[in-house]
Amino acid sequence: MHGEIDVKRAILALALLSVGTAASAATDAKRVGDFSLLDQQGYFHQMSYYDDHKAIALLVQSSAKPVSDKDLAAFSAARAKYQDKIKFFMIDPVADETRESVQKELDKHGLDIPVLMDETQLVAEGLGIAKVGEVFLIHPGTTAVLYRGPANKYFASAIDDVLAGRDVKKAKARVRGAAVKYVAAAERNPRKSTITYSKDVAPIFAENCARCHREGGIGPFAMTSHAVVQGFAPMIREVVLTKRMPPGQIDPRIGHFKETFTLTPREQQTLVHWIEAGARKDDAVDPLTQLKWPATKWAYGAPDLVIKIPAQEVPATGVLDYRYIKVPIEGMDRDRWVKASQYIAGDRTVLHHTLNSLIPPDAPKDQRIDFGRVDPNSARITAYIPGAQPQLEPPNTGGLLKKDSTLALQLHYTTNGKATVDAGEIGLWFYKDNEVPTERMIPDCACIFTQGWDPIPPFDPDHEMRQTITVKKDAHLYSMLPHMHFRGKRMRFYAEYPDGRKEELLNIAKYNYNWQLDYELVEPKFLPAGTKITAVAAFDNSTQNKANPDPARKVPWGQQSWDEMFFGAVTYKFVDQGGTRVAQDQTN
Repeated sequence: MHGEIDVKRAILALALLSVGTAASAATDAKRVGDFSLLDQQGYFHQMSYYDDHKAIALLVQSSAKPVSDKDLAAFSAARAKYQDKIKFFMIDPVADETRESVQKELDKHGLDIPVLMDETQLVAEGLGIAKVGEVFLIHPGTTAVLYRGPANKYFASAIDDVLAGRDVKKAKARVRGAAVKYVAAAERNPRKSTITYSKDVAPIFAENCARCHREGGIGPFAMTSHAVVQGFAPMIREVVLTKRMPPGQIDPRIGHFKETFTLTPREQQTLVHWIEAGARKDDAVDPLTQLKWPATKWAYGAPDLVIKIPAQEVPATGVLDYRYIKVPIEGMDRDRWVKASQYIAGDRTVLHHTLNSLIPPDAPKDQRIDFGRVDPNSARITAYIPGAQPQLEPPNTGGLLKKDSTLALQLHYTTNGKATVDAGEIGLWFYKDNEVPTERMIPDCACIFTQGWDPIPPFDPDHEMRQTITVKKDAHLYSMLPHMHFRGKRMRFYAEYPDGRKEELLNIAKYNYNWQLDYELVEPKFLPAGTKITAVAAFDNSTQNKANPDPARKVPWGQQSWDEMFFGAVTYKFVDQGGTRVAQDQTN
């Protein structure tokens, strides 16, 4: 029955795709749809966000073939005059130019304007950009082109017409400038495109999307066949161009992570060009129909122990206080070293996150429970966060779980209009009895809790806070994780080394409250003793933040989602951990 529904939805969406394709052709590439790009400093910009402006102005630039001083001066003058009502950017559609070369060109002219880096050239293709020096005036919501031409009197006149609510008298004017070369433009033509569904497109879906978009997965539909993805093709194009999918995207320029949750520029081109050419299927076997998924819900096979969370009734509506429960860990006849853990929510539509703390059997009854702070010698048991992945310790690393311990849990639920019950499970995998890991992971946090919190002013679109921790001994960095609430905008992590060097470690350019992921490095990064790690968080308390509960509010720190938090977690291991003696001490 479920498969029949998917096919019917696909057929309906395919019909809509045909209508949309025809409409696009009729506008002669004057509408790309909403899109998002990072600028030369790694900041995120989505065009629809600026719908509080009358229009967006884009000057096409290139650091290799720069815009003339005359055009730069005219564009800058217009920006100075109209920046309260028109949003001004430059856009660089030259695929192989770097952020450094772009910034160098701006510095030469003393400019501080954001330059949108169109590395895929998909935005340039959709707008029909032809030459360096062209100026585009586009509608923030639809991205319909209102004017294209030089930054001269016609540009100024077009702005005046737009601000007055009139049709632009002269919507197109000739531009002299270096031609923009498109590296993959022929792929948009269905008669010339060499893209095939089975060899080029389906593998992208299989490797990047289908693990969530599958039967029983967290995606809203299952990518089980060409018919399904063809039906959802317009949506796929939109979420790729706006960078909503894959979720949890980080700046791919910082390339030392196991996963950036992004598609490469080439993968984005392939998907969008295939969709714009009709999302056709070739005669080969459909790879999506051949995908096989593990029968078990557990990442590493059957767990050695499963901790069952007592069922929690969640009402249909209302605001729920955090819940605090204690779960005795049963089924252990001896102390064990934990290698991996996985939290499976009973109902992930209402469970937002958990924190936990292990209470050893010999702990005083009145011992304070410190959620989110973990003793590195104690077992690490994963909490639940949106988009959570199983937690696997590096080789020879782990913590001790003592027999008769208790797991204290903090549970945060959000109602969704339907009464439900959440009964989660935590799977644990242990080292063998003759394997005693000698390494410990150190969870630490560049956080701001109640003390030192700087309240977010009303209507502030970009309120920054920062916090720094110092790594006391030589260590290796393994991962970083952000946590903010509805007003969270971005979070960036930086390292300042004892020799004065500075390095950006992570840039979550568009924070999403629904995807708070732990970003793991491919190889642990050495941090000399004395290294300072700074997390810089920004909050958007403006009306433009569609998730903002109340932009007129002065926002305090608080546990509920309409308040705010700043939690920039890092996980590292000290290089000198004391060898086998530490492990033996913990078992005695």
